[in-house]
Amino acid sequence: MNLSDKKVLVLGLGVTGVSSIKCLNELGAKIIVTDNKSEDKLQETLKKIEHIPMELHLNNGEIDFNDIDLVIKSPGIPPNSNMIKKAMANSIEVITDIELAYRISPTDNIIAITGTNGKTTSTILTGEIFRAANLNTYVVGNVGTGILEKIVRAKKSEVFVIEASSFQLEHTKIFKPKVGLITNITPDHLDWHGNFDNYLKSKYKIFKNQDSDDHLVLNYDDKLLKNLEGNLESNIIFFSIKEILNKGIYINNDYIIIDDGKYRRRLMPVNEIKILGKHNLENVLGCIGISIAMGVKDEIIRNVIKDFNGVEHRIEFVAKKREISFYNDSKGTNIDASLKAIESVSPPIILIAGGYDKGLDFDDLIKGFKTKVKALVILGQTKEKIKNAALSNMYTSIYEVNSIKEAVDLSFDIGDEGDSILLSPACASWDMYNSYEERGRDFKDCVIRLLE
Repeated sequence: MNLSDKKVLVLGLGVTGVSSIKCLNELGAKIIVTDNKSEDKLQETLKKIEHIPMELHLNNGEIDFNDIDLVIKSPGIPPNSNMIKKAMANSIEVITDIELAYRISPTDNIIAITGTNGKTTSTILTGEIFRAANLNTYVVGNVGTGILEKIVRAKKSEVFVIEASSFQLEHTKIFKPKVGLITNITPDHLDWHGNFDNYLKSKYKIFKNQDSDDHLVLNYDDKLLKNLEGNLESNIIFFSIKEILNKGIYINNDYIIIDDGKYRRRLMPVNEIKILGKHNLENVLGCIGISIAMGVKDEIIRNVIKDFNGVEHRIEFVAKKREISFYNDSKGTNIDASLKAIESVSPPIILIAGGYDKGLDFDDLIKGFKTKVKALVILGQTKEKIKNAALSNMYTSIYEVNSIKEAVDLSFDIGDEGDSILLSPACASWDMYNSYEERGRDFKDCVIRLLE
């Protein structure tokens, strides 16, 4: 794709925006940048790109769309935003960073991982397996750095593992990963997509352009994904933790089994996996599917999985005091993720939940407590919404706070020996923090201060 002397508008100065600007500069584009924040709030970001010539519009400044050739949007900007509408009205193509990355990529070795939950764990574990296999691998997307910054200088032999959100996939057109993984699909980001059907369509764009040369790894235990069988051109590799498959990756007699339809072999015992929970077992099987599709040897896959300790902010053990354990699951930004954390952590649990409202209903969260959650500590924009869901489901052990520090201190005060205090908000962080990472770090800092 030749962008030399083309006018390209970059919407948003987040990680992907900065990565896009650096890439476009190398491609010789004329860069226009806009962000709704002020220059004061973007000082650190602007320092990273101060050497690059660009036309900068901050604080919702007006943009002339008449002579713009292409728009690259930050993933978080919704399709109904004014900027997107203006671009569409002027017949200007709007794409995300992963679409541009695919168009300029010199390598076919693009691996894309999506799903409602498990993306980050699966992406990082896949990257570690590939590196152990001596594949020159970049882990990019929602984790690591923006893909464009790296792929603009990539070599044909290099591998890119992308954590691809529904936001990024929404504005793709010819994007086609060599191997794709969908971990699972449950309702999320309905405020952004408008409805579940739109959300699903965005996720399914991961395989829209795949053909018989490509592979798609799917969770057989997810009904939506199971029903894709027979309707796709790509080679499907199913995995399951519930059923013994005729072909695929599954569990039998507490061993992970790989069956390619001709030969069946044991990979490793399940009890050698360190990361907690059935959902993480699913993530591991999905990564095995990707690795097999890329020709990685069983011994390498097994050794990396045995040594893998998980990722920060996902059911991360923080500390123990007075025999009360603290777990950071700030990455639990939707109901399904939090239910999986509750399932994985030893009860009794004091759950800290609440945050930015993505338009989700919290009845299923409360119903999933069963006898495991002894107390619910709520905060953030969704505080009242979660409280009402709890009360309507006859759950009354509810405590309201205004900060993570208050939540940590209160939880410890009401905790007893053997309890687990679990931050798993079931909500995004954007009402109080810039990211789930920032929220998780604050939680851990508060726990450490408490211990001291």
